[in-house]
Amino acid sequence: MKIIITLFIAIFLTNCSGSSMKPIDFKNQKPRLIIEDYLSGNIKAWGILENRSGKVTRQFSADLNGKWDGEVLILDEKFNWSDGEIQKRKWQITKLDEHNYEGIADDVVGKAKGYSYGPAFKFEYVLLVPVKGKKIKITFDDWIFMQDDRVAINRAKMTKFGFKVAELTVIFVKD
Repeated sequence: MKIIITLFIAIFLTNCSGSSMKPIDFKNQKPRLIIEDYLSGNIKAWGILENRSGKVTRQFSADLNGKWDGEVLILDEKFNWSDGEIQKRKWQITKLDEHNYEGIADDVVGKAKGYSYGPAFKFEYVLLVPVKGKKIKITFDDWIFMQDDRVAINRAKMTKFGFKVAELTVIFVKD
């Protein structure tokens, strides 16, 4: 029994330790991703959702449209899932300073926290995800990496109680 408890604690601590990668690790890299500039205008996206075992369970395309007013980025997202589901989300992302952001959306619990350095943007938030008629809270560790002035890659790790439940990979292409 002692071995089982020790093993459980070791697994739990490993899963809860979070990523050792930090946004500031990218501060001197190029190109610089200024999220309010990149997400302004029209963007097309394509992505896959993988379960915790790495099996692709869903695919989607998305249309994003952002408007920056000098303080707040309003970002309208429309996801077209391969199973016919359509999801919409409207973000309001406020720039606090050169590296820090806050965001809100109807299905986000509290405020999202964003961090921008070099080509990387990290967004941390809890999203209410519909599952079998209920909404469950899923924590997102969401990273966007700018590749050039048109292309960015997004990787999001989704967790519940510190355990990975899914991962999302998205390719953004700016019109």
